[in-house]
Parts: sequence; C-alpha cells; structure tokens
Amino acid sequence: MTCHLLSPAIPWQQPQVRVYGQQHPVPRLVCWYGDPGCSYRYSGHRHDPLPWTPPLAALREELRDRLGWTFNSLLLNRYRQGADRMGWHADDEPELAADHPIASLSLGETRTLRFRPRPGNRRGCRSVAADLPPLAVDLAGGDLLLMDPPTQEHWQHALPARLRLRGERINLTFRRIRT
Repeated sequence: MTCHLLSPAIPWQQPQVRVYGQQHPVPRLVCWYGDPGCSYRYSGHRHDPLPWTPPLAALREELRDRLGWTFNSLLLNRYRQGADRMGWHADDEPELAADHPIASLSLGETRTLRFRPRPGNRRGCRSVAADLPPLAVDLAGGDLLLMDPPTQEHWQHALPARLRLRGERINLTFRRIRT
C-alpha cells in the first residue's frame, strides 16, 4: 500500500486546536477509523470512528496475525510535505489501553520520529527514562514501529518539521481503545 493508493479514498480533516487562547489548524491532516464505540478524544476534539475500509481492515488483520495483538482503532496522519508536523506528546489519553502497544506504519517520505524522556508521569513521579538521552528514529516507507507499554508512560515523541522535504508521508497508528 502506498500513499498514492491510500490518500484519495480517505476523508481527511484538519481540526482546529486552541493554543494560548487562539485557534490554529492542526499542522497535518487526520482521519479516525475504528470499531463502533471506539471514539477518541485528543487536543480538545472528539473523533468518532469511521467504519473500516476493506484495505484498512485487511491491514489490521495482517498486523494481528504478525504481532499477536488485536487493534480496534486507527489514527491516520497525513504529512503533505516537510512543514507538516506533530509536536511533543505521549499517547496517554484515558480511553487508550495502557497495557497495549501502538503499531505505527509509515508510508511515503522518510521522516525522523524523535523521542525524549517525560519529565514526570501521570502520577507526578519521575520517569524511569529521565536520565536517558533523547532518541531519533528514521522511519522510511514500509517501516513498522511498535511502541510497547510502558513507552507512553516514560517517553514523549514528536515529528518535527523538515522544510526541505517535499514528499508526502502517511502514518497509520493502530491502537486499542478501552470499551
């Protein structure tokens, strides 16, 4: 599956987020798929799932067969070129199953995903990763990154802007919503 085959069929959205009291468009396009009842709230927006398309359902089944994990939802991020980005965050929203990995499949242009230790976890405790150096992982088209627990508890990740890049990247992050 390539960006060119996937992108036209996806009903991309660009929600607004409030930053320091002002509304701004999210610096990428997004789309949320999932089983019925797998709504997801992040950045102040509730995302209700679209039903699985046959290609996305087949990809989900292949991941289940290869990894042994069952995913019930999928966030797609479309980075149209190097200016599109994602800021520092951890995928630790309450509806995400914290004991379940997130599988991140990259399509298209190679981009660098950065990781840094979290200053503290949800309970205000110092992260076990606090003394570790930041990491950078170049993810090329077709690369699959599995973020096992407790990655989200101890690390934040970001996809910084790379203004010289002109190619498109689509990232599919398969998740488990607690239902």
